[in-house]
Amino acid sequence: MSAKIITVSVISDLTTDQRVIRICATLQQMGFNVSVIARSFKDSLPLDEYSFKTTRIKCFFRKGIMQYAEFNFKLLCKILFCKTDYLLANDLDVLVPNFIVSKIKNKFLFYDTHEYFTGVPELKSSHVKRKFWKFFEDSIFPKLKVVYTVNDSVKNKYFEEYGNRISVVRNVPVTQKINPIALPEKWKNKIILLLQGAGVNEGRGGLELLEAMKYLPENYLLFFIGSGTQWETIKQKRIEWNLQDNVYMIDKLPPAELQKYTGLAQIGFSLDSFDDLNCLYNLPNKIFDYMHAGVPIIATAIPEVKYIIEKYKCGILIESNDAKTIALAIKNILENKNSYERYKLNCIKAAKELCWENESKKLEIIYLPYL
Repeated sequence: MSAKIITVSVISDLTTDQRVIRICATLQQMGFNVSVIARSFKDSLPLDEYSFKTTRIKCFFRKGIMQYAEFNFKLLCKILFCKTDYLLANDLDVLVPNFIVSKIKNKFLFYDTHEYFTGVPELKSSHVKRKFWKFFEDSIFPKLKVVYTVNDSVKNKYFEEYGNRISVVRNVPVTQKINPIALPEKWKNKIILLLQGAGVNEGRGGLELLEAMKYLPENYLLFFIGSGTQWETIKQKRIEWNLQDNVYMIDKLPPAELQKYTGLAQIGFSLDSFDDLNCLYNLPNKIFDYMHAGVPIIATAIPEVKYIIEKYKCGILIESNDAKTIALAIKNILENKNSYERYKLNCIKAAKELCWENESKKLEIIYLPYL
């Protein structure tokens, strides 16, 4: 009997989407024939070599409703005529065409919701846009048979709204040996700070972390590695605030390259705000990336992150992501060397538990009945 085909859709360009890559690799190992459809632009990173099939839809529009309309129309046309047994939609921004095709072709649809989508800050300021997305979510979500998400907070929020049975598969890394890049001479004797991720967006604390550098001595060096809706604003403010000499910005990197930088940091940051539901319910995968690199964490005390930091004692929590609070936390975590070293050791210990080798078993339970 030939392997069951599962067609996976995601609006990212895939190259930095570690969750989708890990899940697809696991499904392929389980015995599914996995085919991923993602998005690309002229400046997208080249695809890596994966164990599963990949294709990307070239798009022109990058902002506003047109980016979603363009990709979803092209995606609908593509999956409508592809040969598949199952469909897997990643997030609300690809759910509609997958749901339509699942009905037309009578194909089973899995749904992986990476966040509480209609709670993102970008929709908070636009009632019309939020109402638009909420209409589709309200129409489709209750009809979905298999849904899983990234943490209990998102699970509970969706259960409260729709009553679906929802599983949790956290976004944790694969255990692997990481060899950092050689530390450049000009970075030596510097205290290296790091905020990484492809979601340096409004509400994620990037701008506040940049401002915190105003209150730190010259021997502190801050790295941003990634992308996001606030990326260009941070670039502009970096120049406006005359922080070019001690703040570096590196555009998004493939995961294997990113990991070489993570281990250079003395502190990793996760600074989601408390003001927006999507941020409040977030559990960023960078938390686990820092742990696997042995990097202590400074994080805002949103529920899911607070639980991890307090349970594994791998960093400190702050109650606000304003610049002065961040700067004070940086000084405090480094003042007590014994505590700092314990955080580092606890990160390594926690990584042995919080790894994809363990978490993928939850994914296998979800999909085994459909092999």
